[in-house]
Amino acid sequence: MKIKDRPNFANKPQAFALRGEETVATAVTTMVERNIGSVVIVDADMKVQGIVTERDLLRRFINQKLNPQTTPLSSIMSTHTKTARLDDDDMKCLQLMSDQRFRHLPIVDENDRLIGILSQGDFIAQTWQDLLLLVRKKTEETFRKPTVQVVGALVLYTIAIIVMSTLWEGFSFR
Repeated sequence: MKIKDRPNFANKPQAFALRGEETVATAVTTMVERNIGSVVIVDADMKVQGIVTERDLLRRFINQKLNPQTTPLSSIMSTHTKTARLDDDDMKCLQLMSDQRFRHLPIVDENDRLIGILSQGDFIAQTWQDLLLLVRKKTEETFRKPTVQVVGALVLYTIAIIVMSTLWEGFSFR
């Protein structure tokens, strides 16, 4: 499924972003208020420059005993931020996140501007209704255009029924 087709992506609030010159204090306050685990760092055109996660705060800020009022986010952000686009396959994105051990994936448009973010929790929070909807959609797609396998199976089933009924008529009970 493409990211744009995920039901939970369409319903997510707009991704929260800050500029690199904002302070750690601003980011932490906002993360606590919004109950989020990361802040995407963008430039004036909303292009992703990096990301600050709870892990970054622990390793690059608290561990070094920096001042939250004066430390800019650009000095503690992760800069090799992976991004995805709306047409990317969501399971490939989840696999990338799992393989490379990161939990937040900014989603960008065709001009690399931030339009959303997905976390591993968003991928895992797929509800049963969402899964049933996906199964229904895939089933409809499969049977809308009968495949060779489906047609072949129906032909074999029909032949088997004819052969069995012919054999059954010739069989007598004594």
